[in-house]
Amino acid sequence: MFNPINALGYTAWILKEVVSGSIDVITHIFKPGTYGHPMIVELPLRCVTDVEITLMASSITITPGTLVVAVGAGDDHRPPTLFVHSLFSDSEDEALEGLRDMESRLLKVTRGRAPGQIREGRKSGDVR
Repeated sequence: MFNPINALGYTAWILKEVVSGSIDVITHIFKPGTYGHPMIVELPLRCVTDVEITLMASSITITPGTLVVAVGAGDDHRPPTLFVHSLFSDSEDEALEGLRDMESRLLKVTRGRAPGQIREGRKSGDVR
């Protein structure tokens, strides 16, 4: 269920990420010898609808220092996957952590909650 209040929060957060990413790119350009650690990471998605996948890919691409270079279609046995070029992450784990945070924030907008959050009225072990 789409949540307009979360959408405003996500928009503000993504704008902050665009500004901070731009500052990172500019800073690294003018620092000799510290340009970055470019890598391509594979991100299996929790996003399942075309809208969620498109919003996720657009959010990644609009953020300076990251770019979606390919999309792998999901099937019954594996989730959809994005292949993301990351310019400034120190490790694959760091890059994936930031991307998963972005995906959780996006899914909170499109679904009303991030995956793994406990719904009110459910037992603590019962997660969706």
